[in-house]
Amino acid sequence: MNHADNPASAQTVARFLNRVIYVSLLATIVLTAIPYGTVQPWWISIFECLVFVIATLGVIEAAISKRWSLNLSLVAPLLALIVFAVIQSLPLFSGSGPMNPRTSLSADPYGTRLFAFQLFALTLVVLLLRRSVTTKARLRNLIYVIIGVGVASALFGIIRHNFQQAPGFLLPALPIGSRSFGQFINRNHFALMLEMSLGLTLGLIVGEVGRHRRLLVLLPISALLWVALIYSNSRGGIIASLCQLLFLGVLRDPVRRLTKDQAETSGRRFHKLAGGLAVRAFLLACLIGLFTYGVGWIGGEPVVTNFQLAATDFSQQEMENNANTSRKEIWSATWQMIKAHPLAGVGFGGFWIGITRYHHASGAITPQQAHNDYLELAASGGLIGCALVIWFLVVWVKSVRGGLRSPDSYYRAACLGALTGIFGVAIHSFVDFGIHITINALLFSTLIVIAVQQDRLTSRASGAWE
Repeated sequence: MNHADNPASAQTVARFLNRVIYVSLLATIVLTAIPYGTVQPWWISIFECLVFVIATLGVIEAAISKRWSLNLSLVAPLLALIVFAVIQSLPLFSGSGPMNPRTSLSADPYGTRLFAFQLFALTLVVLLLRRSVTTKARLRNLIYVIIGVGVASALFGIIRHNFQQAPGFLLPALPIGSRSFGQFINRNHFALMLEMSLGLTLGLIVGEVGRHRRLLVLLPISALLWVALIYSNSRGGIIASLCQLLFLGVLRDPVRRLTKDQAETSGRRFHKLAGGLAVRAFLLACLIGLFTYGVGWIGGEPVVTNFQLAATDFSQQEMENNANTSRKEIWSATWQMIKAHPLAGVGFGGFWIGITRYHHASGAITPQQAHNDYLELAASGGLIGCALVIWFLVVWVKSVRGGLRSPDSYYRAACLGALTGIFGVAIHSFVDFGIHITINALLFSTLIVIAVQQDRLTSRASGAWE
């Protein structure tokens, strides 16, 4: 008797495959974090192959269970962005002369195709997580894996910071110096990853204040993540973590509750609103002061000095050798490139070649990224790429509101934590490019799922697959 003749056996196999897919996704998150955050081409290829294998298991599971229903509304903009990137890489235009080959929209067609492959893998991760995270227990395990990756990276970073004496520390390519931290070559990439783990932790703390036993675990974890973030000496990471705390304060601001009692007079509601806002402003001011003191106390002189040198990132510090690698010069050149290619950009993954025409320098150092993901998006994708990203944001935000309004406190806390982590990334991305690193992009995709997964968990509880 085959599985098609025995529905009960087929469903057993399908459930087993579903568990395998879920566990494989968790393992992929952990493994992707280890080799420098997965930045080298062969590690990126391994990550993509793992995702494609897991996706194949997902197709088999859907065929056995005969449940193909899949809500593509969330990933439709991402699929459109992938198609657009492929179009950018195609040789659609004739060369300027009979001996010149055909050209494409992208300055680096091969790099653009690599971008499309990686985005497709991340989109598959979103779909697979949406399908496999079907219970509160699975959601909780997923959140704990993200926090666990942050904790392990923080501990490794602190130990390495205090004990590394020579190049290589478990991972052979780790250099000595303040520009590297944890398992990352670039400390800013480490900080961006930690912001996502810290955001989830803070969201669970604030969203479920009454869970005292959970607080006893989460509070020390948040302190450890924060200390590691300070040790990393990443200005963008420190500022982003402060913004996360302010974001939590604003998002949890009880303005709605202060004004929802319609039986009260307008004067009484105004006094409650004003009083609540005044208390909130005072607490935020104290928080900023405490945070600033803590940064100086834990990080010491290196962190303070690093902040004092922030102005040099926007100065003419490289004029002597005409390298012009300050953020000011890179952003100026990127803006010129945006104006020259406003509609379709220079191609995703093609920034490093496209910028050479507008970056007036000696050529000793060529910027590989814009150090501002918003400018790089506009330069790489033009108006079309920006429109597709905005489309995704609109769809995602509409889905997030269900999680914030969930009657289950854990779902609300998980959604709040995911939003806090995403907000930290959004702030940090103004001055860095950490989301380009595979583990950071993977964790960011996972937070996107966590923020909107409540709708599928609720329907799952009611007995439906969806």
